[in-house]
Amino acid sequence: MSDSDSSHHHAEHGHSHGHGHTHGVIDASISTSDRGIWALKWSFIGLFVTALIQIVVAYLSKSVGLLADTIHNFGDAATAIPLWVAFALARWKPNKRFTYGYGRVEDLAGVAIVLTIAFSALVAGYETIRRFIHPQPVGYLWAVMAASIVGFIGNEAVAIFRIKVGKEIQSAALVADGYHARIDGWTSLAVLFGAIGVWLGYPLADPIVGLLITLAIVQIVWQSIKTVFTRMLDGVELVGLFLLRH
Repeated sequence: MSDSDSSHHHAEHGHSHGHGHTHGVIDASISTSDRGIWALKWSFIGLFVTALIQIVVAYLSKSVGLLADTIHNFGDAATAIPLWVAFALARWKPNKRFTYGYGRVEDLAGVAIVLTIAFSALVAGYETIRRFIHPQPVGYLWAVMAASIVGFIGNEAVAIFRIKVGKEIQSAALVADGYHARIDGWTSLAVLFGAIGVWLGYPLADPIVGLLITLAIVQIVWQSIKTVFTRMLDGVELVGLFLLRH
């Protein structure tokens, strides 16, 4: 993309820039594109179905590692709700009270998303610590392993989809979200190694995996907080269009 093309792209899409590995923080290039909203909708459905399958197995098996991953995936899916609300409001025309329109609703949605992910980290952390204090045997290990692979496949499918559509609509943000979903897939796969550890006679392997996933969610919260405050204060992010070019 040449400098003139780049400036045209930014003029067309407002402050369109990548946002690193954060979840669901609105990018103008997605919110102004029907295809971007369509991509978010199908990403939500994919992650929600993945999490539904996982929660049944987590409940039956008592695997806290799988529970943490399920909470993680539900948290990811839930971030789409404030996004859709913001997209709908951002399209309303300016009026006497809101003379600049409703575009800044995206900042409120960003805060709601951070709170959603933070809550999921608290729940996952609480359940994991409780399991360290009160150990419980993990059952249905084969089902836990299968649910881990389902989590990996679900996230990888969403990753491929987001990256493809992100490159089509020139949205570095959606591409970055795709790469984040890919990392989430590897997080889901950690549950598989926890289950293998339990099977080999190391029962602490399961809550250790739960703790690692909780720490991964906490890191996402921190990155998302930085991104949301950068946008609220009209700061400049340094990701640029690097992801689109690679």
